[in-house]
Parts: sequence; structure tokens; C-alpha cells
Amino acid sequence: MRPQSIRTLAAAAAMMFVLAACSSEDSAPAAEAPKLPPGVVQPAPELQQRLTVAAVTTSPFSEVLHVAGRIDFDEQRVTRIGASVTGRITKLHALLGDEVKPGQVLAQLHSTELGTTQMAFVRAAAQAELQQRNAERATQLFSADVIGRGELQRRESEYAIASAEMRAARDQLRVLGMSAKAIDELARTGRINSISSVYSSIGGTVVERNVAQGQVVQPAETLYTVADLSRVWVVAEVPEQQAALVAEGQSVDIQVPSLANGQGSDRITGKLIYVGRTVNPQSRTVLVRTELENRDGRLKPAMLASMLIASKPTDRLVVPGSAVVRDGNEEQVYVQQGENTYRAVKVKLGAESDGMRVVQSGLKSGDRVVVNGAFHLDNERKRLEQG
Repeated sequence: MRPQSIRTLAAAAAMMFVLAACSSEDSAPAAEAPKLPPGVVQPAPELQQRLTVAAVTTSPFSEVLHVAGRIDFDEQRVTRIGASVTGRITKLHALLGDEVKPGQVLAQLHSTELGTTQMAFVRAAAQAELQQRNAERATQLFSADVIGRGELQRRESEYAIASAEMRAARDQLRVLGMSAKAIDELARTGRINSISSVYSSIGGTVVERNVAQGQVVQPAETLYTVADLSRVWVVAEVPEQQAALVAEGQSVDIQVPSLANGQGSDRITGKLIYVGRTVNPQSRTVLVRTELENRDGRLKPAMLASMLIASKPTDRLVVPGSAVVRDGNEEQVYVQQGENTYRAVKVKLGAESDGMRVVQSGLKSGDRVVVNGAFHLDNERKRLEQG
């Protein structure tokens, strides 16, 4: 065979070997990318650009307690008014909801007891006047040496007793509601008047009326309740576990749902003026109270209200609420593991205030977590795990 033919066959054989080798390489399976551990995600560049990472830090945290409450009367501005004597109501001057002034007559009644006591006073006054004249005459007779010292002392003693009885009768009339001016008029004229008036002791609104025309009333009964509603209380019950977080003087926000009514915010700012010293054994709560101006009358006793109490700030480990995503009944955050690697970490979180959550477990100070875009990162992790 000629040398040229031999070289041609050798070249053909080499070409077939190369083609066979290439075919063998093409038929080999492609190498798979390494699989990430559960909970770890490496986002695509476009998602990575949407993420914001920040370090977990310790900062002053003020827990906000949200407790249910109600509007109530300022008990220092409420008076319960009754009759001073037993009697029958003859006239009513004030009705429920009326605005009254101090000293205004609310009702009138006829009292046999008052008439009897007035008669006893008139008699005592007359007897005291008689004994006064007798004592003055005895003094003159003693000076003229007509009577002895013993007779003078007897008459002076009788006058002293009569004066004491008159003062006692006068005091009894005061107890029954008669003014000093009216008693002096009775002593001067001797005219009996068995009509007794029921007066309001403060200015305000009649919030209760428990009496009707012709009703017989006793001094122990409450006929009217008058309240000055220009200032009211807001009271709430704080659970005993959180009682240590509240103190007098703390600022509180009060929300009254019925005041909103589409007219803007229903939140009113006040301060705690009272924190109970005891725990209610039935509800296991501590009473707290604030007071509010109410000159426009918008706040009405018995209205429902919520009290938001900011506790004293303490240093706590916190994360932004935007960093937290829910996984079923659990909460988690994404902690940065490397330049483009993030791991889902389950956390236990506490109270929330101003968009920050208290970290109870799962993180430590300095951990870098995704604070913006965590929701999208979580969706990417789920997509990759399901695929």
C-alpha cells in the first residue's frame, strides 16, 4: 500500500476516535447544582436588590398596655341628695337631666315631724325668755336684800337650763334642714311652717331622680343625684401581672370608640392620677384612673373606653415588625449567613410598640436580619422547597 493511503486511513481513524469521545461526553448527565439546607435561601440578584439588612440591637423599649375601661363620674363632683325630715312630697321642681345651681330647690315636702319640732322650739324659746326675766328680777331683789342668795342661784339655774333646752331645739331644727335665718324668724313670730325644701348642694346635672309626687320619704333615702360633668374619670382594670409597669403620673392615651363616628381621631391624652394599692380578688386586676376635662359634655359616664398606658422604658432586644414573617402558628426572621445567603430562624417575640417587637428568644445582639423584603424572601424559599 502506498504511504499516502496509509496516512489517509490513520487520519480517518483519529477523527472517528475524537467524534466517539465527544459523543460519549455529550451523553454523560450534567452535574447538578448543590442543594441548599432546609430554611436557607439564596435569592436571585433582582430580589437581592430589594432586601434591606440591619443588625439586631438593644434599645429602650416602652411596652404599651391596652386595657378596657369606661367613663365614670368624678366622685368628688357627685352628690346624693335626700330629705332632711320624714314627709310626703308635695312638689317636684327638678327632672332627670335638668341643669341645677347650688342652693336651687329640687322638691318640697310636708313634714309633721318638722312641725312638731318647730313647736318644741317655740315652747323652749318662750320658756327661756320667761326664765331670763325671772333671773333678772331675782338679781334686782337680791340687790335689795329681799331674797337670799340661794333663791337667786335657783332662778339663775332655771334660766341656764331653759337656755340649754332652747339651744338643743334650735340645733334640732338645723338638723332638719332649717336655716339660721328661718329659725330666727320662727323665734320672732312663732309661726309654724311644716313645709321643707330639698336643695341642691352643688351645681350640675340631675343624673338620678328616685322620687315621685305624693311619695313619703325618709332622711336615709336618696331622692336626687346631681353630678358636675365638667370633669370626668376614666377607670380601667390592669391585670396584676402588668401592675408593676404602671405608676401615677404616667401619660396615657384614651380611645373612646363612640366619639370617632367618622369625625377623626377618638384618642384623648391624659395622665394616671391613681393606681390601686390592692388587687381585686375576683378579677385579679388593679384599678387605675385618670381624669379628663369635659366642658363640652362629649364624654358621658358609662361610655366604653380603652386605655393605652406606656410603661417606663427599659433596655430590651428588639427587631422591627417588618422583619417578622409568620409560618403557620410560628414567627420567624431571616438572618444573613453570607453575602447572598439567608436562613429562616424561628423566634419568640413579646410586646410591640412603635413598630418594634421584643425578642424573647431565637436571636442575639448583632445578628443581621432582613428588615425589608422578608415576606418576598419567604415566598422565594417556599417556592424553591416545593419545586
